[in-house]
Amino acid sequence: MNLDATFAALADPTRRAILARLARGETTVQELAEPFAMSLPAISRHLKVLERAGLIARSREAQWRPCRIEPRALKDVDDWLDRYRRFFDESFDRLDDYLKTLQAKEPKAKTADTKQPKAKQGSQESKHGRTK
Repeated sequence: MNLDATFAALADPTRRAILARLARGETTVQELAEPFAMSLPAISRHLKVLERAGLIARSREAQWRPCRIEPRALKDVDDWLDRYRRFFDESFDRLDDYLKTLQAKEPKAKTADTKQPKAKQGSQESKHGRTK
């Protein structure tokens, strides 16, 4: 598993679009190139990067060179990300527990803070709560 090569390959939007197309099934380089405003050699360079990263495989059937996605490389990325996903899930769970503890203590603090000081004797309050 070479995550550096995989993430470098996935960093490019054209290569991600190629992978999205290949997720629907095997296809030729010519068909992959159709939606892009670039030459076949440029598409071939993108495919080489994806192939070196292990994200796709190309075969030869007579003159036809079909490309297909290699799900194993994406599974390796998913496994790697899963460790961090678990870390963040556990961290968010601990934060949630802490916030619930704080909220349980909050009503006691609010009742002490909400007591309004009495107005000074001799002052009058207007209808908007301001002292005259």
